[in-house]
Amino acid sequence: VQLQASGGGLVQAGGSLRLSCAVSGRTSSIYAMSWFRQAPGKEREIVAGISWGGATTYYGDSVKGRSTIFRDNAKNTVYLQMSSLKPEDTAVYYCKCVRGDYVYWGQGTQVTVSS
Repeated sequence: VQLQASGGGLVQAGGSLRLSCAVSGRTSSIYAMSWFRQAPGKEREIVAGISWGGATTYYGDSVKGRSTIFRDNAKNTVYLQMSSLKPEDTAVYYCKCVRGDYVYWGQGTQVTVSS
């Protein structure tokens, strides 16, 4: 399984961004996808998660109400739509895939929110 994250960038506070995580390779038996983020000097934290079928979603408290995770089945891509961005949302965002007993990580995409 390969994960390609994209969509990060520089945005002003209050703005929006959509992150994408394209999944390729053996997608059978994928259980769930999620987005994590890691700011400098801080531990990696979960932002949002979605079951592979899309029926179940989860949001971290820091983004709840401001973000939506969803999946495009045809494109095997998981998206994270973020709005009302704050400077504290600045971090490298990683997508993660759980497939059977294995965990895969994407390369990360930088999100910088200016005040």
